[in-house]
Order: sequence, then structure tokens, then C-alpha cells
Amino acid sequence: MGGKMEGSAMIASNAPAARPAGMTRVEKRVVFAASLGTIFEWYDFYLYGALASIIADQFFDQFPRSTREFFALLAFAAGFIVRPLGAIVFGRIGDLVGRKYTFLIAIMIMALSTFIVGLLPGSRVIGMTAPILLLILRMLQGLALGGEYGGAATYIAEHAPNGRRGYYTSWLQTTATLGLLLSLLVILATRSLVGEKDFADYAWRFPFFVSFALLTLSLWIRLKLSESPAFQRMQARGAGSRAPLTEAFGRWNNAKIALLALFGLIAGQAVVWYTGQFYALFFLQSILQVDGFTSSVLLAWALVFGAVFFVFFGWLSDRVGRKPIILVGCLIAALAYIPVFKQISSLANPALDKAIDTVKVSVSADPAQCGSMFNPLGTRVFTSSCDLARQALSESSVRYTMEPTAGAKSTIVRVNGADLPFDAARPAETGAAIRAALQAAGYPKADDAGIVRMRGLFDIFRAQTAGLIGLLFVLVLFVTMVYGPLAAALVELFPTRIRYTSVSLPYHIGNGWFGGLLPAISFAMVAQTGDIYYGLWYPIVIAAMSLVIGTIFVRDTLGTDLHAKD
Repeated sequence: MGGKMEGSAMIASNAPAARPAGMTRVEKRVVFAASLGTIFEWYDFYLYGALASIIADQFFDQFPRSTREFFALLAFAAGFIVRPLGAIVFGRIGDLVGRKYTFLIAIMIMALSTFIVGLLPGSRVIGMTAPILLLILRMLQGLALGGEYGGAATYIAEHAPNGRRGYYTSWLQTTATLGLLLSLLVILATRSLVGEKDFADYAWRFPFFVSFALLTLSLWIRLKLSESPAFQRMQARGAGSRAPLTEAFGRWNNAKIALLALFGLIAGQAVVWYTGQFYALFFLQSILQVDGFTSSVLLAWALVFGAVFFVFFGWLSDRVGRKPIILVGCLIAALAYIPVFKQISSLANPALDKAIDTVKVSVSADPAQCGSMFNPLGTRVFTSSCDLARQALSESSVRYTMEPTAGAKSTIVRVNGADLPFDAARPAETGAAIRAALQAAGYPKADDAGIVRMRGLFDIFRAQTAGLIGLLFVLVLFVTMVYGPLAAALVELFPTRIRYTSVSLPYHIGNGWFGGLLPAISFAMVAQTGDIYYGLWYPIVIAAMSLVIGTIFVRDTLGTDLHAKD
């Protein structure tokens, strides 16, 4: 009874009339419950990404070490690939039967599949069944996430008063970052309690078990909520859509808006988001050779300092507009990425940064023996001496150039003019000799004393660590600019009858495909070119594309009366 009364009160309060500046008690509960549940969804989803290297060893150890991480990234990407399918399934249900129960179902699927990942035996126990089951669970996670965000964004927006929708929905926009932060903190706490060896052996599963407790808490809170007032009004009038998918994407006037939102706003937002958080983490660990604890703590501090700006830019969008903030964020990010990442390299691994500029490395081989190194799915197995040599150099974060030599009988790796033949029949032995030559020329060892290493969670006042946190904070700030106003911009584009569907699908195509595939694509670009910064051109180009399309074709939604779209 209380829930119905509160819902009725909200219907009245959401009419476009004058009202107090602050949130009502019901509105606070709505924002808190929807946002908290979404934090837990993102926590579940990002655990995998944060533990990708360990998962690679646990579930893909039957493959060569050089390809394990690629397969782990592929499984990670699978969750992103199916997110649009989840948006279709749950978006349709949400527009037909309501917002509340739809995203309750989504969060249950997410938490249970995450919990099962923690129980799943590795490939040493059940062989190929392990990676297959892992892939299925990742796809279930992606399916669930596809149903969560659109529902939560729509639910909060339909409770928000006109003129404050950017501020209200910005609290939801903090959830992805806070979910990532929570996953990092739980991982760090577990690592500290059990030690690195035990964590890698078995304790990496504990953070997955935490998701069950989070699920219980979220369900308890969300079950106390009422249905959104806009949806109630629509149902009362009998104005709901009987075919939301067809109406949203089968009619050009609606489909056009969704396509422009995808390419003019969401795609740029997605690559900025994943570059500033996931790619930054992968760059530190896989390219700059920073240990997992240190890189996680550095990023966690940047997220702590940056999270409040989601709300700030959401609030600001209620005054200057959604579109200008998002597109300016895309512009600044595209211009700043290469210099910022170069500064990160110089601070995190100074010897590597210096070696990249001073040590001249080239690969001389017959072009006919050199295939493409662009391998984002990790499915290719390299056999020629040319390909194996370039793979070895990429894994050591070595910048190199190609010297095509038609008819050459062998592959020569040239380090500062010294020739080192690469023998495909003895790749390990030959690779070790090349690494020794590289280290003698100036490339650092994995345990080089100059590589940043955190002495604890609060080791943030040294110049090296403080500088890196500052640079990562800059990347997070770009994230908050493009993401903070996004939910308000999307929900204001579509009418109530198809809003859940229309918001969900372009959002998850943009973030699932353009953003989710970014780490694998960017690392493949690095491997192909031999330039550790070349992968940044992927987010730069996509952000620039959204800047152009968004500026010309996307209208700003500030001032939209959402109640008129019932």
C-alpha cells in the first residue's frame, strides 16, 4: 500500500509544475536503489577484466603463453558482443511490462552467472569444457548488462523533474566507474589478505563469490520500489507500444534518431570511457610492465578523485546542454591521448620510455614471409621467422621498423646495427638472445628498479606515484565529461512507449562493440605496427567521428519536457 501511495505521489509531483529544488524522499530512494544495483552489475562484469591475466592461466593454459591473453581478451569481449542482444530482449520486455521487474531479472542473471564463474573448475581439471563454459557465462553476463542500464536510466529519468534530469541521472553514470573501483578494491583486499601466490592459485575466486551478497542487498532494496510514474501514466491511458522493437527501429523517424545517437554521441563516449579506464589499466600492465597491484591501486585512486565529476558534468548539462559537454570531452580526449600516454610511459617505466626513443630496432625479412600481425581475436598461430620475431618484440614492448628484403633467406633482428638472426626452429632460444641484446642496449628487465611500484595503498605522495595518479585522473576526467550527461541526453530523445528499447540498443552497441572491443583492437594495432602508442589512434578516430557527426546532426535535448513524451 505504501509503495502505491508513493508511486501516486510521484505521478503528481512529476507534472511540469513548480517544485522544491532538492530531491524528495522517494526520488532519493529511486536514485539510490537504481544506481546501487547498477554498481553491482558493473562490479560483476568488470571482475573478469581486472583478473584477465589470471583467468588466462586458469582457463586457457592448454594454449601457448603468447596466445593465452588474447583468448582471455576474446572471452572478455564476448560479454560486450552480446550486450546489444540483451538490450533487444530486455528493452522489449521493459517497454511491454515495465521497468522495475525487467531490470530485477537482469541483475539476478548477472549475479548468478558471476557466482558460477567463481565455482568453475579450470582447464587443468575439465579440459576444453572450462573455456567453453566460461565463454557461455561471459555471454550471460553481457546479456544481463544489456538489460540493466537502459532500464535504470529510464527509471531514474522518468522520476526526475524537468530541468534537473542531467543531475539526477548523473548519479547513475557514476556506477560503471564505481563498479570498476569496487572490483579493484575487493581484489586488492583479497590479494593483501592471502598473498599473491595463493591469490593466483585459488583466492582469485573470492571476489566472484562476493557478488551473491551484493545481489541479495540489491534485490532487497529494489523490491521496495514502485513502477516509474511515466510508465504508469502510459498504461493508464492504454498508450503502450505493442511492438516496441518494430516501432523503435522499423520506423525511420525513430531509427534515424537512434543511429545518430549511436554514431554522434555514444561511439565517442564509449571509446573515451574504455580508454580512460580499461585501456589505461592494460597499458600499464601489458605494455609498461607495471605489476598488477600497483597498476590497480594507481587507477583506483584516480577513480576516487574523479568520480564526483560525473555528477558535476551531469549538473552542468542542466545549464549548458548535454551535447556540448559530451562533444567537447571527445575533442579534448582525441587531442590529449598521445601526449598523456607518453607522459604515463615516462613516469611508469622511464627506462622503457628512453629505450623506445634511443634504441634502433628493425626486422629485415622477405615480405613474402611476413603476414599480418593484426590479430584481435587471438586465433592466428604464427610460424614464420618474420612473424615470430615481430611477436617476440611486441611482447617486450619494443618499438621496431620493418626493412623489407626481397628474397632474403632468413629474418634478421637488427639492434643498434647489430644483426641477430631469428631461427623459427628455436624461437625460445633465439628470443632469449634478442632480449639480452635489447637489455644491453637499454631496454629494461621486467624487475627494473625504475618501474613504478606501490609500497601500499597510501603510497601516493612520491613524485612518481602522484604524477601517475594525476595523469590517470586526467583520463578519468575525460570519461566523466562524455558519460555524465549521456543518460539524460538519451532518454530525452525518445517517447515513453519505446524509451527502454530505444535507449538500450544503441547504448550497448556503442559501448559493447566500439568500446568493449577497444583493448583487443588497440593491442592488435600495436602488434601490427611495432609502436606502443599506435593503438591510441582507434579511440582518437572514433571520438573524432562522433565529434563531427554529433556537431552537425544531433540536436541537444536540454529543455525537453519528458512528460510531453508520454
